Amino acid sequence: MRVLFMCTANSCRSILSEALFNHLAPQGFEAVSSGSFPKGQVLPRSLSTLQQAGISIDGLSSKGNDAFEDNPPDIVITVCDKAAGESCPVYFGPALKSHWGLEDPSDVQGDEAAIDAAFRATLAHIERRCKAFLDLPFNRLSRDQLKTALDAIGAL
Repeated sequence: MRVLFMCTANSCRSILSEALFNHLAPQGFEAVSSGSFPKGQVLPRSLSTLQQAGISIDGLSSKGNDAFEDNPPDIVITVCDKAAGESCPVYFGPALKSHWGLEDPSDVQGDEAAIDAAFRATLAHIERRCKAFLDLPFNRLSRDQLKTALDAIGAL
């Protein structure tokens, strides 16, 4: 099963989600990420937060949605939380779609400790959701039931 985490810039929340999901996922599950307006580079603090948590950063890059046109995902999860201020498209044809809004830790103002804490809190939030996702009984869920479960996870 291929899961695409989408955000606006693909430099923070979607990158954190991709890396953490792949860190936790068993064989047969894969996460990728993209952005509607990719920044072209991953925020250094996103990478350092992952490294401090012992999560691989190999292969992480900021890319647009067109990177997956020839290999579409099974599930698309948007993670941007500023619906009024960001364009977070939800498409990819028949892919199941859900929204797991996250506040952007890169918007946090303050000293280094406050910003680091925001990134760690976001990563912990993503971890709870990814674990709930991976605990789903996929072989017993219909498409509609899976959509309902994914939406419930987005409310965690």
